[in-house]
Amino acid sequence: MLTDLEIAQRAKLAPIADIAARLGIPPEAIEPYGRTKAKVSLDWLAGLEGRKNGRLVLVSAISPTPAGEGKTTTVVGLGDALNRIGKRTTICLREPSLGPVFGMKGGAAGGGYAQVVPMEDINLHFTGDFHAIGVANNLLAALVDNHIHHGNALGIDVRRVTWKRVVDMNDRALRDITVALGGPANGYPRQDGFDIVVASEVMAIFCLAESLPDLRTRLARIVVGATREQKPVRAGDLAAHGAMTAVLRDALAPNLVQTLENNPAFIHGGPFGNIAHGCNSVIATKAALKLADYVVTEAGFGADLGAEKFFDIKCRKAGLVPDAVVLVATLRALKYHGGVEVADLGRENLAALEKGIVNLERHVNNVRNHFGLPCVIAVNRFAADTAAEIDLLARLMAHHNAPVVEANHWAEGGAGAEALARAVVATVDGVPGNFRLIYDDADTLWEKVNKVAKTVYGASAVTADTKVRAQIRRLQDEGYGRFPVCVAKTQYSFSTDPLLRGAPSGHVMNIREVRLAAGAEFVVLVCGDVMTMPGLPKEPAANRIDVDAAGRIVGLF
Repeated sequence: MLTDLEIAQRAKLAPIADIAARLGIPPEAIEPYGRTKAKVSLDWLAGLEGRKNGRLVLVSAISPTPAGEGKTTTVVGLGDALNRIGKRTTICLREPSLGPVFGMKGGAAGGGYAQVVPMEDINLHFTGDFHAIGVANNLLAALVDNHIHHGNALGIDVRRVTWKRVVDMNDRALRDITVALGGPANGYPRQDGFDIVVASEVMAIFCLAESLPDLRTRLARIVVGATREQKPVRAGDLAAHGAMTAVLRDALAPNLVQTLENNPAFIHGGPFGNIAHGCNSVIATKAALKLADYVVTEAGFGADLGAEKFFDIKCRKAGLVPDAVVLVATLRALKYHGGVEVADLGRENLAALEKGIVNLERHVNNVRNHFGLPCVIAVNRFAADTAAEIDLLARLMAHHNAPVVEANHWAEGGAGAEALARAVVATVDGVPGNFRLIYDDADTLWEKVNKVAKTVYGASAVTADTKVRAQIRRLQDEGYGRFPVCVAKTQYSFSTDPLLRGAPSGHVMNIREVRLAAGAEFVVLVCGDVMTMPGLPKEPAANRIDVDAAGRIVGLF
């Protein structure tokens, strides 16, 4: 059996100008990065403003498990299938971070015969967007310390500097460090740390900005720390936002690539699915909607963590209205939620499947009844799936008014997802949506997090200690109450306990930390243990990656 990388390396890629032409993008509007990648001109895209939007389909999933669900693979397969049945379609995905690529998760370009290519480029350096975001972030960090060193005219309290440096790598040794050691010439020693690039607020801003002026304005609003009087100090106060915008100027143009079946794909930006909103850039999504009849995109993790942020943050801020949701599930993952351990997931187990279906039911209920969108359930097929299990799933989900469709795009590409594509088109055309958000802008921050916790996660209460409650009240009083909330918690459970499978209810969600993302315009509420700098596993994926005698990359997922 061929690996994902071997399949990608055998693909016949079309020149990127041909892919652009399929969307009506002229040669002068693209900036090629080799033969198979290009950035699309922001000036040219601005001229599309008057065009009608295509249909927007979000691909989400059940709560993630070690068994895997295949959300990105489904986005690619569905996009290819929609093109096969005559619907001009493009897909929008996030760019992969090098941390997971070299760590445990591997790449994020799809899999099997449903991939975006060139797979090696996309997973490794691509067009340099993440490098630019890291440089902009670290430039601001350097300017903070430089300002303190040269007299500290703004009166920054070195104990209250909150802006961290970033690197696009999993490196636990950088989580908590001391900087500026070695005497007065090196600045003031203070406690600091690194986040991974995808956790940077610059990344979140990058993916929510709709133009260069918008990007510059948002960067200026970043809060980097506070004075002794606890007055906020912003990037604009340090005159950092201009240079940061200059570093990000070229990166802000969306990246155009293709699928294995030579269909167009925008891959741009990649904010963390926990600490940020976990979606590709607004610029890429809006460009795709002007250029295609159907746009298929995804949000990070399961529908509770990912789709909720896609709706309540990205759609709210960008004025997007989705037409339908595809919820990806596998029988293996549902059995895991029913209590089966990973080693036994290949065996038929109807009792465990029936028990684990509650996780899927909760997600479907959230999408249909709380967000008001029609829903299609995509069963991502595995070889060990049995007819009895498929029949049980279809029978138990029949009353949810969400069609259950098997898809085999991993093995067959777009041809294996044609039934799913037809179901999506029928749903978009035939089932009216009534899209709504979980909370209103006018709700207080505390009201917002309670609505998310109780409505989406099934919690009975939200708690926080006195210090955290005071932080939330202070942000409310300072005018940030109008911002959406970004709940940062484990992706593995509806609760804050990653070991609670299925669909737990009545649990208490405790907020342990509050972070203001003033430029991205949301307030992060950290619940449970969430790391913004992951570590590498005992056997990292990097150990398998190499270059052969012919110069080809090998061992990449």
